[in-house]
Order: sequence, then structure tokens, then C-alpha cells
Amino acid sequence: MNSKIFGFTFSATLLALCVAAEAQQSAKVPRIGYFTGTSLSVASTRTEAFLQGLRDLGYVEGKNIIIEWRSWEGKQDRQRPYAADLVNLKVDVIVAVGAGDVRVAREATSTIPIVMVTPGDPVGSGFVASLARPGGNITGMATPRAQLSGKQLER
Repeated sequence: MNSKIFGFTFSATLLALCVAAEAQQSAKVPRIGYFTGTSLSVASTRTEAFLQGLRDLGYVEGKNIIIEWRSWEGKQDRQRPYAADLVNLKVDVIVAVGAGDVRVAREATSTIPIVMVTPGDPVGSGFVASLARPGGNITGMATPRAQLSGKQLER
């Protein structure tokens, strides 16, 4: 993924964190739950871009923000328990990297904001009601590759 996509994701994540922090009015350190099915070592470029984006905005892991990393590494029996773990930890926001992760995170909570980082159609997948008015607790980016591919071929 390129840095522009992550920039949008960071903005959505921080917006969710700001809303949560403003509502709490405390000195609590914000906590992000990062939820993915890919091994963190395999996705090191993506996770480093995520961390760099946070640093660019003044957030340093372990200093003024906590990140709860949960990678179920393709082992389906870990996916739901890891999502439940993030909910039990009362993270301020969940960053769900794949469509399956968004679905499981949505099943685990209807109150914690979920930032989706996934290609595809969030409306067609049932994650949001519409792009204009998503509703619920899911936000993030949409990359309708199938529609874009067709448009690129029209040129």
C-alpha cells in the first residue's frame, strides 16, 4: 500500500482517537488495537509505514500511545479470540487490516471505532450503509479495484 492510503488511514484512526479522548477528558494514553491475519514480520513494510505515520503526527509507541498488536497469522482459531481480547482491553480504536478482520471486529464490538484498511466494496460487503453516511462504528478507506480496473481499460 502506498503512503497516501496509509495517510488517510492514520487520519481516520486519529480522528477516532481524538473523539474517544475528548469524551473521556483524562490523561489516559490512547490505545490502538492493530488486528491482522498477516504475520507482522511479513507485513513489516506496512506496519513500519503505520508507525511512521503516527510518528509524523507526534505519536510514539510506548511514549504517548500504546499499540496492541494482534496477528492471528492465518490461523482461523485465533481470529475471534484475538478480536475479543482487543475488546476486553478496551482499546480506543481497532485498525482492521483485511475484510475478514473487519467482519470479525464488527462482530466483537458495536461501540469501539473500527478503521478498515481493506480493498473492496465496504457497502457491498455490508460493513457500512453507504459511503456518504456509513453509520455504525466502522470507518476507513474503500478501494473499489474492480470498478477502477474497468475504468482504466476504457482509456
